[in-house]
Amino acid sequence: TTGLLERLDRLELEGVIAHEMAHIRNYDVLLATVVVVLAGTIVFLGYMARHSAYGSLFRGGNRGGPAAIVMVILFIVLIVLAPIFAQLLKFAISRKREFLADATGADLTGYPEGLASALEKISGMQKSESKIQNKALNGIYIISPAVGEEKGSNLFSTHPSTKERVRRLREMEFIDQKYVTP
Repeated sequence: TTGLLERLDRLELEGVIAHEMAHIRNYDVLLATVVVVLAGTIVFLGYMARHSAYGSLFRGGNRGGPAAIVMVILFIVLIVLAPIFAQLLKFAISRKREFLADATGADLTGYPEGLASALEKISGMQKSESKIQNKALNGIYIISPAVGEEKGSNLFSTHPSTKERVRRLREMEFIDQKYVTP
């Protein structure tokens, strides 16, 4: 935060603060909590399926024959896909909420260029100065802290690309004292 205060001008700081306030205004923490619970439930169901499949395999006897084998195969597929699906869901929602926070923040300040300019500066600072190695913390930053990577281009990113965010902010138009997306 000290680096931001030293490097960003007043309008850029307003944009960043408005973006963070927008996360609060848009109930993003509540939504993130619900998504984490949903993702955890999906993973838990996968584990339950795994244990059910193991139980069916090792119980012995002729309980179901070919149908049991099909169920075991389905359970194995579920075991593999459930955690992946849960993560993809979390990341997709996170990226959408970043765009919403950008638009809401621009609406709060009435000046989307402030946030757009700040994102560009922060992105440049991250690539050259970031020491962040723990990718689990990516979601709490205004842009992805991964050094030298443009994270918005893949499914496993918590943030959309900075380039896309800046493009969308700069496309906002001023209508009746409010910025709206075209």
